[in-house]
Amino acid sequence: MKIIKNELIYFATALMFFTRIPVPFPVPYSSEIMNRSQKYFAWIGLLVGLLNAGVLYLSYHLFNADIAIVLMMISSVLLTGAFHEDGFTDVCDSFGGGYGKEKILTIMKDSRVGAYGAVGIILLFALKFLSIRALGEIDFIKTLGIIVLAHSSSRFISGTMIYTHRYVTDTDVSKSKPLANKPLDAKALVVSFTGVMVSFLLIPDWRLILAFVLAYLGKICMGWYFKKHIGGYTGDCLGAVQQVAEVLFYLGTMVVWKFI
Repeated sequence: MKIIKNELIYFATALMFFTRIPVPFPVPYSSEIMNRSQKYFAWIGLLVGLLNAGVLYLSYHLFNADIAIVLMMISSVLLTGAFHEDGFTDVCDSFGGGYGKEKILTIMKDSRVGAYGAVGIILLFALKFLSIRALGEIDFIKTLGIIVLAHSSSRFISGTMIYTHRYVTDTDVSKSKPLANKPLDAKALVVSFTGVMVSFLLIPDWRLILAFVLAYLGKICMGWYFKKHIGGYTGDCLGAVQQVAEVLFYLGTMVVWKFI
């Protein structure tokens, strides 16, 4: 029972950290609990993806495809509090307007959104909207599963940055401090990837493995860019990787469905 209780606490911690979904019981907090909650990042993506797919399905039958996709994107922002989108805009502003590590990190800590962030998020949302609409025109039902898989996979991929790159912001003042200081062990990483595998069961198409690979390659490229300019990653970088990996999964699915 204690093991089940602990795992429930870890899951609830991840849920509270990444979403605005209320947890109906008090959840203790510690750096250790926050660290162990990493194993459920992909599972949170699975949950958010299912809720988004549900909104898309219902809205599609009430209105039309375009309105349904916009309502789904709104629901995603409301569910997560624009957690990852905020990181993406900060990365656009800091790397677009800053030169040198110190200047980039200074801009990244600024809560205001600049021109680079505004332009970046508009283009990201446009690309996300158009890619989902294109997928829906090919196969609407399968697209529901793609959305779930994209959310789960992108959060797993973003989480792997903790293992492959060095955290560069002052961890004493960072909300991601526990995650940066102590990556998970291999067993916990397997638990996280299991969330992705469960998502794959919703739409068993081997070609989607290639879409996952494309999304991961996007993470590798972004990781290289971050390392080159600031020596590693920040919490905002993780959010940016999640958003880009999600869109790349949609684009990758379009490519494999078209040519394979």
